[in-house]
Amino acid sequence: MTPEEVSLVQESWKKVAPIKEAAAELFYGKLFELDPNLRGLFKGDMNEQGRKLMAMIGAAINGLTRLDELVPTVQNLGRRHATYGVKASDYNTVANALLWTLEKGLGPAFTPPIRTAWVKAYGVLAETMQAAAAAAAA
Repeated sequence: MTPEEVSLVQESWKKVAPIKEAAAELFYGKLFELDPNLRGLFKGDMNEQGRKLMAMIGAAINGLTRLDELVPTVQNLGRRHATYGVKASDYNTVANALLWTLEKGLGPAFTPPIRTAWVKAYGVLAETMQAAAAAAAA
């Protein structure tokens, strides 16, 4: 990712932060609409899960300028998600739900350059998670 793309993602995330609870609800609603089978991966309080999701995304987005520090955390997250039953194909569903949520949450501020930057950011994070999960399974 270019520094400009990192900045676009980080600045747009700051606009989501004030509506993070609603964004989490939108995200999970869309995720389960796209793949109802994913609901079975989530145990417990979905409000708490939403808070964890928003905190994790925030930490990852803020860490994009320090990938050397972020990568081990993202790798651990990928390994942990694999133990929950997350499959490689689920990452595409999550990407679609995330982009949809950002579009709904940001409205017209979710411009094509911002969308492209988010696709790249998610790609970097998802690929890192998937690689760690695959290595742990091998």
